[in-house]
Amino acid sequence: MPDQLPGVQPVPAGLTADDPREIGGYRLHARLGAGGMGVVYLAYTPGGRPIALKAVRAEFAEDPEFRERFAREVASARRIHGLFTAQVVDFGVDERTPWLATAYVPGPSLHEVVRRHGPLPVRTALLLVAGIAEALQVIHAAGVVHRDLKPANVLIAGDGPRVIDFGIAHAADSSALTGTGLRIGTAAFMAPEQALGHRVTPATDVFALGALVAYVAGGTPPFGPGPESTALYRVVHEHPDLSRIPAELRDLVAWCLAKQPQGRPTTAELIAYVHGHPAVGSRPEFTDGWLPRPVREEVGGPAPAPGPGEPGPASHAPTAMAATATAPAAPRPGGPAPRRGAPGGAVTAVTGGGAGRGVEGGEAFEEAGVG
Repeated sequence: MPDQLPGVQPVPAGLTADDPREIGGYRLHARLGAGGMGVVYLAYTPGGRPIALKAVRAEFAEDPEFRERFAREVASARRIHGLFTAQVVDFGVDERTPWLATAYVPGPSLHEVVRRHGPLPVRTALLLVAGIAEALQVIHAAGVVHRDLKPANVLIAGDGPRVIDFGIAHAADSSALTGTGLRIGTAAFMAPEQALGHRVTPATDVFALGALVAYVAGGTPPFGPGPESTALYRVVHEHPDLSRIPAELRDLVAWCLAKQPQGRPTTAELIAYVHGHPAVGSRPEFTDGWLPRPVREEVGGPAPAPGPGEPGPASHAPTAMAATATAPAAPRPGGPAPRRGAPGGAVTAVTGGGAGRGVEGGEAFEEAGVG
């Protein structure tokens, strides 16, 4: 999407002549973004709530293997109902143009926030770790590995972060699609085992979270800018450059960026570490002061109102779902000492209702990295 002035919400682009006007019974209102896998549109539910509807590109829709994998990933995504994740609203995996609809939030992505406002304070970065780690717990408990956790895939709302696009990129990770040039993941935030084509695990996403925090707190990816091939080489063979991030975060980031998956913390250990960090204090919560003032003033604007004749779909009710929230583990004494063993499971508690104000924005399917 085009650059915006600081403090100004991204403005959805109008539909082009090539865009459909309706998908799955939902009337499309505007374009929110586009990338290698598809286009994201702003649409509305029958009751007027905004949604982000992601339509798969024709070249992927024509691939039977992609369709099968996309259906499996959507089925997994439907089981994910964390408070810091995108809520699936509806889907159409068998239609001519496969699509997935999630709730919408007008807040910017972390990539946009850092680009416009610079590195974020230590306390903000630590709270982001806790919120994103909780999102990853819910994602991993559903049997999904995100594979492309990066600043563009974390949206900022007034009450915390929202992780988007979990597991959907996995649908394109097949031999039938490798010849298209699509790389699953973003080099600057990719774990060594993923860069080498080895098996990915929840620890792969923890590595990406460490790289994300380094970017958020230091303003640049920990393995430096440059071509994708250079970043991949550094990820596999070199140590990260943590000189730009505050000293209070270096141990935590280095722990997440361990080359071997078994050396990284679990998501529960990350949450416990944040709760015990002196920069967070006695209230590790997403209260009014968790964001710097310029960012807080930018976050949380309302979605654009539908234009005349575009109140939402004439039919097609959204899928009803329960919601779950992850309970953090008890604080772990001693800080981030190296750990051996695969990450453990999540503890979940069922809560009532769906997502409150919406959790999806317009950067879905974007394949570009930062730096």
